Amino acid sequence: MNSRENLKLTLNHQQPERLVLDFGGTAVTGIHCLAVKNLRQYYRLTDKPVKVVEPFQMLGEVDDELREAMGIDVVGAYGKGNLIGFDNNECEWKPFTSNWGQNLLVPADFNFTRSDDGSLKIYPQGDTTVPPSANMPASGYFFDAIIRQEPIVEDNLNPEDNLEEFSQIDKETLDYWERTINQLYASGKGIIASLGGTALGDIALVPGMNLKRPKGIRDVAEWYMSTIMRPDYIHSIFEKQTNLAIENYAKIYARVGNKIDAVFICGTDFGTQDSTFCSPDQYQELYLPYYRRINDWIHQNTEWKSFKHSCGAVETFMPLFIESGIDIINPVQINAKGMDPNHLKNTYGKDLVFWGGGVDTQKMLSFGTPSEVKKQVLENCDIFARDGGFVFNTVHNIQANVPVENLASMMEGIKEFNGI
Repeated sequence: MNSRENLKLTLNHQQPERLVLDFGGTAVTGIHCLAVKNLRQYYRLTDKPVKVVEPFQMLGEVDDELREAMGIDVVGAYGKGNLIGFDNNECEWKPFTSNWGQNLLVPADFNFTRSDDGSLKIYPQGDTTVPPSANMPASGYFFDAIIRQEPIVEDNLNPEDNLEEFSQIDKETLDYWERTINQLYASGKGIIASLGGTALGDIALVPGMNLKRPKGIRDVAEWYMSTIMRPDYIHSIFEKQTNLAIENYAKIYARVGNKIDAVFICGTDFGTQDSTFCSPDQYQELYLPYYRRINDWIHQNTEWKSFKHSCGAVETFMPLFIESGIDIINPVQINAKGMDPNHLKNTYGKDLVFWGGGVDTQKMLSFGTPSEVKKQVLENCDIFARDGGFVFNTVHNIQANVPVENLASMMEGIKEFNGI
């Protein structure tokens, strides 16, 4: 069986011939550009500058060469633009040297200024005539959003202001999706597509880093307060956003059909390390109806599976995710409260695919020994891969300074589990 066939079995809770592996398929299952460099050296691949394919988190390109070396089964279909608002695919590339001294390639509109303290500021749509939208500290390895919240005048709040970045898909974008997905399909890999438009309250998107002058509610703290203080405002945003997203999905499906295996619908986090951001009742009232409509459309009209990202201690939300029609949960933060792998698999494994949770990134992958890393990988694969329904990935992206010895040990564990 090829990678796509094994992924399809996995997503349908059937036992694949081997464990399915994803690194780089989405912006939450990727690899920091420094770790990509270290992995390329470990596999003795061509020495070349790594492309930054997602500048906000500084994720590096997992190209065909590295994908084959690692045995990756999934490829990602990304939108043409990125979170900062400029093209990140089919664009010109230019050299860039990071604060940590790595020679990289970045998109042509990756325009920045360097402050006296060594920090970098990056500009929406590459336009340096407007205020910057994200900042990377001198000692940092990724950007943080700069909040550019305009003063709120309660009587003037308009939900349309928080919908500025969502629009009807045009022919040029449809052509891009058709071209991109057809190219990826020819690889024989499984495809997960980040089609955009369905991120209901994703905190990474609320500040509008891609907008030159964002309007509406753009402060993260103000947004969270608004879910309680201004629920009608949030409902109005979600209602219009959902209508538009379904229209756009229908247009994309008409072009690419079932060549997509899974679609990233939302990255809104509902969990902290020990608890949740909202109550189950609030989730049911504010989020569930819109997730349900999106997922119902997907299941009634396509063979796609819906992929939901939520960090944290979300065990109590698993039944709600199932009720919402979600097929896949990520990143499966196994070190958060209540997120025991055995309990998750035994309780929810017939309804949810676990995409992630292969190894803990906060402590184990970064600070464990190689033997400890391999041991955890094998233990988690034994649990999650039983009867299908598990795509191996770490808990969220692989970060910059993870010891390459630990990454090598992780890959050795996967090979051992697969009997290679």
